[in-house]
Amino acid sequence: MRIEPNAQSASVHGDEEAFRRLVEPHRASLHAHCYRMMGSVHDADDALQDALLRAWRGLRGFEGRSTPRTWLHRIATNTCLDALARRSRRVVPIDYGPPTEPRDSGRALDPGMWVEPYPSGEVGIDAGYASPEARCELRESIELAFIAALQHLPPRQRAVLILKDVLGLPARDVAEALDASTASVNSALQRARRTLDERLPTRSQQATMRAIGDAGVRGIVTQFIDAFERRDIAEILDLLTADVTFAMPPYTGWCQGREAVAESWLMPGGPPPRLRYVSTWANGQPALGAYLLDTAIGSYLPIALDVLTVNATKIDAVIAFRMPEIFPRFGLPSSLGATESRPRKHGA
Repeated sequence: MRIEPNAQSASVHGDEEAFRRLVEPHRASLHAHCYRMMGSVHDADDALQDALLRAWRGLRGFEGRSTPRTWLHRIATNTCLDALARRSRRVVPIDYGPPTEPRDSGRALDPGMWVEPYPSGEVGIDAGYASPEARCELRESIELAFIAALQHLPPRQRAVLILKDVLGLPARDVAEALDASTASVNSALQRARRTLDERLPTRSQQATMRAIGDAGVRGIVTQFIDAFERRDIAEILDLLTADVTFAMPPYTGWCQGREAVAESWLMPGGPPPRLRYVSTWANGQPALGAYLLDTAIGSYLPIALDVLTVNATKIDAVIAFRMPEIFPRFGLPSSLGATESRPRKHGA
């Protein structure tokens, strides 16, 4: 991206508005980069704020030998590496331990342990991208499976892989960013790729959804919502693959297979809950904001963001993030009236 020469020059001399113009075209990409490194939207917020402060303080040392994009991502990468040195990696429940018995949700652990979902679609990272190819490539780089797999890499390997394979930087630029040799970067990249190959599905969600088509994805989501709101257990189960997985962070438990999912999630003891759903997008995947009726106030309140992984005509995995505080990031309402019509958000 071409930057106005005057903006860079004025930034170096302390013009905050010029600095904003220099940074703004890269802000969304920088935030997504921090998210890939950290596995958390909230940690990405903090890392980006710290990185931009470092960029402002170090701007006089930017001599223009690299593009502003490369320079800013170098700063953001090292900011994330500093932060990761002070904290443990984030995981999803499937990486935390083996499957649990049906109806055993496990313990609720510190939310800081878990990979968090990331907004995409109309309210997220790919909003405004004109090219379908660019949108698809971007979504693949934030899919939940990819983000969870990245967290298994040592931080520097993670940085190398993201800088090289996601951002497309030459090996020499990656080496400069990490103060390393090109040979060590290439070696780290090979190890990182091997680890990801062992953990990633053979087909990305974007490839699967392209094969299904937009109408097919909408159809699965609509059927799922309608079946849940009608409490039609048989239809819900018919929409799940035989080896479907279900997890609900911050709880450690997870289960696999239709029967286990039915016992742990769909048919718990007590009266059936009254639920409403609003569709959105997270990590380039279809997602549902789940709302539970609070009879005391007569409104449906947020309880979980369900991120779906689809497989042909069925659902292969559900991660229900019991984190209602994240709903605003996904453009989801804070409550639903008991009688109002449900908003539907299928835009990608």
